[in-house]
Amino acid sequence: MIHIGLVGARGRMGTTVAKLLKSEKDLILGAGVEAAGHPDLGMPYGQGKLESDIGIVLDRIDIVVDFSSPSGLEKRVSKSAEAGKGYICGITGLEKQQFDAMQRAGKRIPVVYAPNFSIGVNVLYRFVKEAAELLGPDYDVEVVELHHRAKADAPSGTASRIVELLKQTARNKIVYGRKGQVGSKPIEEVGVHSIRTGDVVGEHTVIFGGPAERLELTHRASSREAFAHGVIAAIKFIKKRNPGFYTMSHVLGLA
Repeated sequence: MIHIGLVGARGRMGTTVAKLLKSEKDLILGAGVEAAGHPDLGMPYGQGKLESDIGIVLDRIDIVVDFSSPSGLEKRVSKSAEAGKGYICGITGLEKQQFDAMQRAGKRIPVVYAPNFSIGVNVLYRFVKEAAELLGPDYDVEVVELHHRAKADAPSGTASRIVELLKQTARNKIVYGRKGQVGSKPIEEVGVHSIRTGDVVGEHTVIFGGPAERLELTHRASSREAFAHGVIAAIKFIKKRNPGFYTMSHVLGLA
């Protein structure tokens, strides 16, 4: 049996992952962690009670799944590495030092990081890269992402990953929204547009515009279970891996 500790246990993703864990015979929800001051702290959770410090629960779990916030990530991943626990992270809006902390931890434990755990989105990444290369410089690109009004970061981590892939195809001038007399669009320019409205789970569209035609690649998530299924896949992947820094491409065999 593999015991899982959820950080951000009462959040949208933590709640969805906890629900799916119930249907997995070899995975057990061992512990949960929430921010200090959360009203549910001390309530029964997993095989104990909801705690405010990951250090308290590490002795009864095997893998940490972190969907909390960027604040405190460096300490959480460091404590996980010290305890020899695998670490899975889906937090977006991270700074370089937080990525560096995960990379360092990957020398001691297996770490999986993904801005989006949806299997479909990770296939979309491949399609975007291939389409950009096959269509060539005559096709310009726009990226549009939609999320619920409570999402704190923009553009989304998924959109940022798409932009990284497009940069590898010589589309390296990135514009976030447009206003005023901006002039005609340079062929190497990628426009990125973030929409926040209602309770949209997540939608990403990459538009390739060329002579007399347009190609659009779109992924729509209708439920957070789309992401949670990818987390379950990452858990099953990481339990068999040596220390290293992995992505969903490794989990899905796309790397």
